[in-house]
Amino acid sequence: MTVNYREGYNLFNCNGILFNHESPRRGETFVTRKITRAIANVIAGKQKRLFLGNLESKRDWGFAPEYVECQWLILQQDEPDDFVIGTGKSHSVREFLGKAFHYAGIEIEWQGEGVNSKGKIRSLTPALTSTLHVGDTIIEIDPKYFRPTEVDFLQADITKAKKRLGWKPRTTFDELIKIMVDFDLKLIGQKPVGEGIAICLKKGFAYTTHDFSLHEKIRERC
Repeated sequence: MTVNYREGYNLFNCNGILFNHESPRRGETFVTRKITRAIANVIAGKQKRLFLGNLESKRDWGFAPEYVECQWLILQQDEPDDFVIGTGKSHSVREFLGKAFHYAGIEIEWQGEGVNSKGKIRSLTPALTSTLHVGDTIIEIDPKYFRPTEVDFLQADITKAKKRLGWKPRTTFDELIKIMVDFDLKLIGQKPVGEGIAICLKKGFAYTTHDFSLHEKIRERC
């Protein structure tokens, strides 16, 4: 439709095709935020287990504020056009899980296969031993979270955005995870590790605290 109106009415219309863009403001039902919020809740003793679907799905995850910068650049061009926005790299849900828990001080050991897989605590940092114990099962697979039309692999080709806009992502996959875990720990009243918050400041994303998502704001008002 955007292309039709652009060509038919000579309007300055652009498509920005955004692959998965994440941040501490991401909705709580999206898998990345579901994981980072669960980590904070588990550490705080407010949640026992995290239930997930297909751990082998791979996605191109990037940092949402950078994608907004790219959207702005698209609109500054002399001629309207369409661009794909992403990182050009793909990672599995299992990889996101492992790195997020590791950053928070929890090492996961997997037992079983498929829907019978369980994530157990292999080791903990000393600061977490008051609420958690080695051997505890904290991740399980629930078949209801499997999508009937699951796309197993997504990865953006951002060649055009790099060449035409001079844009490329500045925040890595590991940095994104640290940012999201830090702000969810902070949100629930736990002490954040701190690397993620420092990354935001260093890269110039200090214009927002990321403290509340839309759903959390609504709950605060009720």
